[in-house]
Amino acid sequence: MTQSPESLLQLLQRFIKNQNQIKQIHGLLITNNQLQTSPISKHKPAILYNTLIRAYLNINHPHKTLLVFTHMLAHRAPPNTHTFPSLIKAAAAVASFSPSLSSLALHSQALKRGVLVDPFVRTALVGLYGQIADLRDARLVFDEISSPCVVACNAMVDACAKNGDMGSAVLLFKRMLKRDVVSWTSVVSGFARNGCFVEAIRVFGNMMVHEDLVRPNEATYVSVLCSCAGLVQGGGLSLGKQVHGYIMRNETVLSVFIGTSLIDLYGKAGCLESALRVFNRMAFKEVCTWNAVIASLASNSREREALHMFEEMRKQGVCVNGITFVAILTACARAKLVELGLQLFHSMSSEFGVVPIMEHYGCVVDLLGRAGHLSEADEFIRSMPFEPDASVLGALLGACKIHGAVELGHEVGRRLLQLQPQHCGRYVVLSNILAGVERWSLAADMRKTMVGAGIRKIPAYSLIDSM
Repeated sequence: MTQSPESLLQLLQRFIKNQNQIKQIHGLLITNNQLQTSPISKHKPAILYNTLIRAYLNINHPHKTLLVFTHMLAHRAPPNTHTFPSLIKAAAAVASFSPSLSSLALHSQALKRGVLVDPFVRTALVGLYGQIADLRDARLVFDEISSPCVVACNAMVDACAKNGDMGSAVLLFKRMLKRDVVSWTSVVSGFARNGCFVEAIRVFGNMMVHEDLVRPNEATYVSVLCSCAGLVQGGGLSLGKQVHGYIMRNETVLSVFIGTSLIDLYGKAGCLESALRVFNRMAFKEVCTWNAVIASLASNSREREALHMFEEMRKQGVCVNGITFVAILTACARAKLVELGLQLFHSMSSEFGVVPIMEHYGCVVDLLGRAGHLSEADEFIRSMPFEPDASVLGALLGACKIHGAVELGHEVGRRLLQLQPQHCGRYVVLSNILAGVERWSLAADMRKTMVGAGIRKIPAYSLIDSM
């Protein structure tokens, strides 16, 4: 029985966040020939296409969203102001694959269809250009909005923050007549993303002064907890505990991402029991949560428990990813479980479908190096499918220092200094290796080279933080 476009549209709107239902209704629209335009009616198919575009974006299928738009153009259904905001958001989601193509094509289409006057379309374009690191065009589009609302200002603040221009982000933020939680969170997360953890926490503190006007959301908590974790050697733990206390008093449910951020904070601070307590109390856990607790166990001398948690993760059917393997290979390296670590590394692509990247190769070099298998580590580096970076060579240099491998250490150190000629730590490690075997003149020469290049060793300091 043929269904009317009105009834199918109602079904689509009703199940707009249901993946299976959307695909079935899309199939019905095609088989019932409801997506074809006619000289009499072009607007009904346009409404159906707009709803499909929004539906596929809602279920996180941005590529399908863009594909539906190409079908819309092919069937001559006219796009309008309701088409482009969702479409541009989909383009932003796939920006890493085809940044310039998606942005230019959609901007041109919006101009051609006469919808650029719509502030929602312009705001979406600001977000898209920010996503592809084109701040110049983001600013041009933003400046064309005659009276930008808080949403448009938030998009511009976020674009600046994402691309490291925190000066412009803060300046615009201060000029805003009205700010909401997104405004504050964009600045907090921008500072956190750029490693300015003190500034991120300060802005969060200023936000809490205005708690009666705006309250933090999940993204705010995650950003400030990330900043506290980044400052764990500088008082970040006590600040993180205060944030945790506020969350417990004001939030009914500990979300996956807030819980994961707390586990990461406590794990980095060495408060493992607190990290495990958060993990055990979480009603819902995702792969990032498991990764955080495995990494916390591995970095706090509880390697066997990290391996047990990895097995438990697999038993519960959680799909492991590349970050999982960084954590578990780190556990194997610290426990000197060479055979198990190599077995896990080789199973990554064959059993789990995870392609090893540089960080995984660095973990294996660390695994072999800590166990004293320096020649195997050197051979492993030479067999890598790409040139090793400083982290991989640094792992081998550290192992050479531990095991007194002077000749190999000297060779690796020389390659490292070519990659990082201004890194003071490389000179110091290489000098210490030479001094360790009483090659005083060579060690002194290394120090002189460092001084001659104007490189200074960063002074160390001690800090006592309450646990």
